[in-house]
Amino acid sequence: CALPISQKSETMADTQTVSALVTGGGASAGPPLGPALGPLGVNIMEIIKAINDKTADFEGMKVPVTVSVDTKTKKWEVTIGIPSASALLLKEAGIQKGSGTSGSTWVGDLTVDSIVKVAKAKLESSYATTIKSVAKEVAGTCVSLGIKIEGKNPKEFAADVNAGKYDDKLK
Repeated sequence: CALPISQKSETMADTQTVSALVTGGGASAGPPLGPALGPLGVNIMEIIKAINDKTADFEGMKVPVTVSVDTKTKKWEVTIGIPSASALLLKEAGIQKGSGTSGSTWVGDLTVDSIVKVAKAKLESSYATTIKSVAKEVAGTCVSLGIKIEGKNPKEFAADVNAGKYDDKLK
């Protein structure tokens, strides 16, 4: 089952690009990929297999995928993005979805090490330049998901990060 984020097709010279949001390890020839790739004359199952191999680590998570196809040579390339911070946090916490009433209902609790792990995964795609800044962004996502960090409100964790309490882990 795959949900399109933005099913866009761009034409650059002889290259067509198809972008979609697929379930890690569970892409199929159905929508959104199949109908978008079909007219390009490529082996869809070969591309689906490559996507599933590359996204196997993100099983069950929504992963952004871009397929670039040279329409003349039929050569293709698959680019895998990083799942959202919330998807990574939910996986770390072992829960399916966040709290419907964030701030008053808490549905999970993570360790600082889990926050650092997610922050490192998101560092490249974040506008923040240091792991410390990304960790505070991730803590902000924890607020909206209703996930505590070592039993504390994520806002307290962010204050502790600012105070330098976790500098040894956030290098």
